[in-house]
Amino acid sequence: MWLFFAFLSAALLGFYDVFKKRSLRDNAVIPVLLLNTGICSAFFLPLMVASAGGFLPSASRYFIPLGDLSSHTYIVVKSLIVLSSWLCGYLAMKHLPLTIVGPVNATRPVMTLVGALLIFGERLNGWQWAGVTLAVVSFFLLSRSGKKEGIRFSRNRWIYFLLAAALLGSLSGLYDKYLMASVSEGGAGLNRMFVQSWYNLYQLLMMAGVYLAFRKSVRRQSFEWRWSILFISVFLTLADLSYFYALSLPGVMIALVSMVRRSSVLVSFLFGALVFREKNLREKAVDLLLVLLGMVCLYVGTLT
Repeated sequence: MWLFFAFLSAALLGFYDVFKKRSLRDNAVIPVLLLNTGICSAFFLPLMVASAGGFLPSASRYFIPLGDLSSHTYIVVKSLIVLSSWLCGYLAMKHLPLTIVGPVNATRPVMTLVGALLIFGERLNGWQWAGVTLAVVSFFLLSRSGKKEGIRFSRNRWIYFLLAAALLGSLSGLYDKYLMASVSEGGAGLNRMFVQSWYNLYQLLMMAGVYLAFRKSVRRQSFEWRWSILFISVFLTLADLSYFYALSLPGVMIALVSMVRRSSVLVSFLFGALVFREKNLREKAVDLLLVLLGMVCLYVGTLT
């Protein structure tokens, strides 16, 4: 069951990337990200108020506990990691083709895998290792495709931003596993709705601080409201709901969930080709095929 919700989260993440790219084209990054965090927080605010006021029963799956100081400290750390990843990722998305961003992001699970092996003692079988190998190979092939568009992976600063976003995103995935695991399993045992709602709220507060710190620079940049900004938040919230639910189910493997979520590249790649009319698609399609074959290997590996 957790694998189904991982794939659902992947599909939603694909549309999230599409609307993010649309919102960032010729638009200032910081206001877009501030609005995104604000809208995501607004989705959960009614549930937080209803839970705190006793209007939502604690037995409800949407009930959000207040939590103690220790729990909120965990969430503040998560918010800092995720927001740092988002800032790097949004800057990279603005300046790089979606057909490059998507496949590079698809290598995130390799970083998560190493952490899962070292921290949680997870083990993958031969099929799953094959999937990881294909993901690594696709990254190196993509770097060759990028050269034809003047994007040298070793010299382009936006590629470094993208890799930083991937590394921080992988760290967040490992941290999520710890937050969601029960205390008996060595985790924090936090409620999934508590994690998602409060980390969005803390991100909004942090992002407001970033905006105030750089407000003079932001005012010199072009910004316009687009409805795609709203859809960033909608699809991200739904993707996270599916993701956190998957992590809360017994027997879940964080390395595999993280890998499956990267299959979102299929949606973003198709939109990059058909809607944004990006270049050099034939070679990138080969890179994408390797990523998808990796996803198939991982899926087969779960059935063996």
